[in-house]
Amino acid sequence: MVVLDLTVMNLALPSAQRSLHFTTADRQWVVTAYALSFGSLLLFCGRLADLIGRKTTFLTGLVGFATASAVGGASVDFSMLVTARACQGVFGALLAPSALSLLATTFRDPKERAKAFGVYGAVAAAGGGLGLLLGGALTSYLSWRWCMYINAVFAAVAITGGALLVSRRPRTQGGRLDVPDVVTVSGGMFCLVYGFSNAASHSWGTPSTWSFLALGCALLIAFAFRQSRAAQPLLPPRVVLDRNRGGAYLTVLILGAATFGLFLFLVYYMQVTLGYSAVRSGVAMLPTVLVSGVVATLGNTRILPRLGPKPMVGVGMLLTAAGMVWLTRIGADSTYASALLGPLLVTGAGNGLIFGMVAATGTFGVAPLDAGVASASINTGQQLGGSIGTALLNSIAAGAAGRYLSGHLHGRPTPQLLQAAAIHSYTTVFWWCAGLYAAGAVLCGALLRPGPLARPETAPTAPAPLPTTAAH
Repeated sequence: MVVLDLTVMNLALPSAQRSLHFTTADRQWVVTAYALSFGSLLLFCGRLADLIGRKTTFLTGLVGFATASAVGGASVDFSMLVTARACQGVFGALLAPSALSLLATTFRDPKERAKAFGVYGAVAAAGGGLGLLLGGALTSYLSWRWCMYINAVFAAVAITGGALLVSRRPRTQGGRLDVPDVVTVSGGMFCLVYGFSNAASHSWGTPSTWSFLALGCALLIAFAFRQSRAAQPLLPPRVVLDRNRGGAYLTVLILGAATFGLFLFLVYYMQVTLGYSAVRSGVAMLPTVLVSGVVATLGNTRILPRLGPKPMVGVGMLLTAAGMVWLTRIGADSTYASALLGPLLVTGAGNGLIFGMVAATGTFGVAPLDAGVASASINTGQQLGGSIGTALLNSIAAGAAGRYLSGHLHGRPTPQLLQAAAIHSYTTVFWWCAGLYAAGAVLCGALLRPGPLARPETAPTAPAPLPTTAAH
């Protein structure tokens, strides 16, 4: 439900704009409102799940997300829709780390854990493509409002299962939230997400872009400095300084940035150049969805226990890079079978290998009191990577199209020239995405330890309650 919501509204935005009569400039806020609240609150909500109980935060997140979705679907004006999307982001930030940390703390047997994280990886890998398919189908055959209402259906199933099947575990004793830490990291993430979103819709040189990015970096540096000295840090250094977990967080950051190019610009190509409908575009993405789901499950159950995450990340990144290079061969008259099916299968397999290990590795070996914030670190990397990818790749595409037009323009631009410039911008983005994946194979492969995941002999225990005189 959370991963779907990152893409399902994209195809519904034009229809929602016509229905509620808001401007094209305002349209970006329907996406940005969700990204801002979701990205800025993830670490705070992950630690909150550790402190008050993951089942409680899981069910609260489900109910809140479903309610906000229903309100958004019933929106009568732009402000109501944006407010609902912001509330979706708040409850999504509570729900996402709670769900993942429940897996990490519930499944302790290695075989059961491998199956659980294999299914999780399959859902995460398939979610973006399914969002495009579902968004196109709902918008075309029902209404854009059903892109919001559908969450109530998913939530009803999850609430029932969560209430009946998820056991309530003891919450962390003696822990507490440090308010300055919460304010610093939430403010830093807010500024970064806003800055990157502004760069995507305006430019990197505007004060509202670089000033927010600079402030966000400063706040996050201050947050990191505090974590090494705080008695009860919001994000304990022991969580991120482990090589395997740190490698998993870096992997999901790069993956979030590069995957944006696959989904967004490939959909642009199919709909604008090839004339596909929204539904047909979603169906065209199904090979990626199916292959990534199968490979994620097999990778987690068969490869990860034997070989560990290092080869999965290396092979997965290189496979996806090869698929992106293959996509640079698209043209104005390309067919689906000759130009798209093969790359979609290859990138699906690569993404499946990566998603299959990220969730399992990013939460492996953490103490139960850190499971929520470790899970939130994965979601934060994905969200921040997506924001970076949106800004960076949009800028690259716009620059490539402009340079192509200026180099080939003689008089008025013809429709054929404009189409050629658009295709050139897409292929340029695919080359950059291939480079990101190749860099990820080197960087993340070097950071991850070779061999299967080995659980540490001792794990940190919950901290003892602090005396009131030393509570800071």
